[in-house]
Amino acid sequence: MRYGIVIEKAENNYSAYVPDLSGCVATGQTIAAVEQEIKAAIAFHLDGLREEGCPIPEATTLCEYIEAG
Repeated sequence: MRYGIVIEKAENNYSAYVPDLSGCVATGQTIAAVEQEIKAAIAFHLDGLREEGCPIPEATTLCEYIEAG
């Protein structure tokens, strides 16, 4: 399954979260690092849901860029 992620620049690093997986977050010093960390966080999050017998949320977030101005 593919999940959309949001990566944001913080003061000293990057952070990422998954809108479809509440509480699934990661940080990293670079974009590449935060992408690796969020992949691991998603796997960990999904494993936890499976272990608890919880349903796996469908990926419903759409990611688009809009040209403005």
